[in-house]
Parts: sequence; structure tokens; C-alpha cells
Amino acid sequence: MAVLDVTKKLHIYHTLYRLNLSFASIVARCRALEESGIFPAKTVRRYQGFTQELQSEINEELLETMQEIESDDWNRHGKVRQAWEKELRDPDDVLASKERGGERAKRGKKARSQGIF
Repeated sequence: MAVLDVTKKLHIYHTLYRLNLSFASIVARCRALEESGIFPAKTVRRYQGFTQELQSEINEELLETMQEIESDDWNRHGKVRQAWEKELRDPDDVLASKERGGERAKRGKKARSQGIF
């Protein structure tokens, strides 16, 4: 699944909001036409149903795609929290690991300078 930056995701969610606002407006305008007597109630209910069906279909498809993207992001960004939690659980392990890594690097450098490797 493609990785979206925060700005693109914001734009998608904002567009979805505006789209749903537009569908709500269509449903309300149909009701206004019914109240004016221009459309019978049965016709208005039909057009409102068509409108809301299309709205639901668009929402479902878009949100299905966004769910996959959000799950991937949650997994990817969760690694930062997991590393932090590991550090909180046992900060000595993290420090000891860094120190061991530094000691190994020094030993390797010393061995290379002495011609052992």
C-alpha cells in the first residue's frame, strides 16, 4: 500500500468531509422541494435514497482504502513507541548494548591495526 504523507491524508479526509457535506445538502434540498409542493414525498424519498446510497458507496470504498493505509502507518509509526517502551523497561540493557557495541568496535579496530584481521 502506498505511503501518504500527513498533508495528503489531511486533504483526503477534508475532501471526504466536503463530499459528505454536499450529500447532506442534496438530501436537505430535496426535502425543501417536497415542502414547496413541487415534488411528492414518494419522489423525494426515492431521490434521497439514491443520494444516500451513492454517498455510502463512495464512503465505503474510500474508507476501505484509508483503513489499509492507516493500519500500515500505525504499524510503521508504532515501532517508535515500541523502541521507547523497551528503553523504559530496562534502560540499562540499552546502555549496556551501546557500550558493548563500542567496546567491540574498539577491539576490532585494535585487532585490524595489529594485523590480526
